[in-house]
Amino acid sequence: MHALAVRRPPGSVVVYASRWQGWEEFDGRQPYPVVRHAGSVMLPVPEVARRAAGLLRSEGCDTVVFGAAAPLGLLAPGLRAAGARRVVMLTHGHEAAWAGTPVARDLLGRIGAGADVVTYLGEYTRRRLARVLPPGRLVRLAPGVDTEVFRPGAGGAKVRAALGLGDRPVVVCVSRLVPRKGQDVLVRCWPRVLREVPEAVLLLVGGGPSRAALERAVAAGGLGGSVVVTGSVPWSSLPACYDAGDVFAMPCRTRLGGLDVEGLGIVYLEASATGLPVVAGDSGGAPDAVVPGETGLVVDGRDPAQVAGALVALLADRARARRMGERGRAWIEREWRWDLVAERFGTLLDGSGVRDEGSAGGGPLHC
Repeated sequence: MHALAVRRPPGSVVVYASRWQGWEEFDGRQPYPVVRHAGSVMLPVPEVARRAAGLLRSEGCDTVVFGAAAPLGLLAPGLRAAGARRVVMLTHGHEAAWAGTPVARDLLGRIGAGADVVTYLGEYTRRRLARVLPPGRLVRLAPGVDTEVFRPGAGGAKVRAALGLGDRPVVVCVSRLVPRKGQDVLVRCWPRVLREVPEAVLLLVGGGPSRAALERAVAAGGLGGSVVVTGSVPWSSLPACYDAGDVFAMPCRTRLGGLDVEGLGIVYLEASATGLPVVAGDSGGAPDAVVPGETGLVVDGRDPAQVAGALVALLADRARARRMGERGRAWIEREWRWDLVAERFGTLLDGSGVRDEGSAGGGPLHC
């Protein structure tokens, strides 16, 4: 949402958002006003509804954008009554999960009824949302990638030097450490990878609730010399972390009967922009972020043998891996740049030429 907001014309945006650590410094750097809710969670309660309607009137906004349709999209009728001419709602992975459960599905239907446009990330999320929402309101709008930030040569050599990786083959995973992302499967399959590529290193970048369990599994398997868990790193360091790898892997899997599912997987796109071949799990919309056989491989994230086979295939065939990385970079430059996404977003705001292109994709108040 930030990437879209900063690309709007000056004076055309006001943001209403919750508070997070560092919000005051962050807000001071933005080219638009940011109004903060008192807490870290915003829900469609009367207090939030009144404040949003007041901002709509005082700022002279005629368009409302919900950065996440559920649950704040329930505020749409009140904002229309306050003068909103157009309502655009963006969806992510959790709305697709809502479409599969009875109570949440009913709420999602109410939310979508208040929108002029509801966006989806890819074919998986479109299919899920189309069960509940009128297809004519669904338009693809996926996230973009900053190709100047995520690029080959973004600092990987320094990361390798700092971690003592040298020129060893590196599989990197950049993601929050939670079960859905599949870092546990990477650790489980790593002995199989080492049998074929003995010098390989698995680099797990990120923090999260699974970190302690992953570190215990690494120790129990005697993998300390070939698996590195960095913990959380600053966002500014992520491009270099990608660039430290030869292959990117996140074998995500769907959990909890479809409630815990990957909506798209921006990390695959960032890895492709950095010139890496990717190994993606088949959860939800993750395959939408890969051109199978061209930019990477899609695997069953529950199958350690299949994950290991994909990793070995790319680590052992450097020429093939390099070609996939080059194709991935070209694909990102052609389809996923932020300027292209921002242009599509602009058509959603003013309603000009809005149509669902499938694989293509006034002053707004951003909630």
